[in-house]
Amino acid sequence: MPLYRTISPNSQTTVKIWKIEESYDDLFQSVSLKPESLQRVLGMKSELHQRGFLSVRKLLEAFGYSDFDLFYEACGKPHLKDGKHISITHSFNFSAVIISDRIIGIDIEKQRDKITIIAHKFIGYEDQYLNKNDADYIKKLTAIWCVKESLYKLYATPGLSFKKHCLVIPVSDNEAETVAWIDYENEKRKYHIQFLEFEGFACAFAIS
Repeated sequence: MPLYRTISPNSQTTVKIWKIEESYDDLFQSVSLKPESLQRVLGMKSELHQRGFLSVRKLLEAFGYSDFDLFYEACGKPHLKDGKHISITHSFNFSAVIISDRIIGIDIEKQRDKITIIAHKFIGYEDQYLNKNDADYIKKLTAIWCVKESLYKLYATPGLSFKKHCLVIPVSDNEAETVAWIDYENEKRKYHIQFLEFEGFACAFAIS
């Protein structure tokens, strides 16, 4: 069972990360899906996305839930029927789910040089402390993207801009926690951030 890691950032919150090693068929046969989920996974053109989708259902099972406990808002934000907060992510061969009594968001991304091409679209305030000549520049960009994506999932508000409205406070080397802000429509909110790296991937989660 490729449950890769379990993290408990506080007594109300748990993160589980899955390393996707199974084939699509093995994953498909090992989970139960409600009709709309079955239709969704069968309609996916990429097997990578199918395996990511199904591995999230395996993570739900690891938490004691099933696909039948999960539903989505029109905006795409997931919820659990028991009222607990949930956020979901998958990238290539990793997926993760965070469940909490608090409002949360999570993201996983592969660390790739191509992120520099889109950096101008999501880096705003952070330009003040980033150095393009830094040996860890790609890793730092990826971490910031993960933080902002987790904030976006948490806030779930149309019009929120990664660049304009999400601010990630810099961290010292080897630190795995920071704070971030959403400054949107005259309202400022602060969030606790934790992040980690593994096997060429970055993961960040935001907790309200």
